[in-house]
Amino acid sequence: MPKLKKLSGRDVILILNQFGFEVLNQRGSHIKLRRVKDDLKQTLLIPNHKEIDTGTLRAIVRQAGRYISMEDLNKHFYS
Repeated sequence: MPKLKKLSGRDVILILNQFGFEVLNQRGSHIKLRRVKDDLKQTLLIPNHKEIDTGTLRAIVRQAGRYISMEDLNKHFYS
């Protein structure tokens, strides 16, 4: 498996915006993103930190992979 890039919360949000996710709200340092597709609500919670830990980023990619093809995600999240 390729190595994950070092990304900030803002970077992750900008990437997920390209796949149709929009900021729903923010509570503290966590931002909730939502995408409605075919009457199905898809929600992700992203920490708005300067650098997201590798394990957290891997979990975000895994969760987003339920909604977006892993091939498309690999282009943005892996080196």
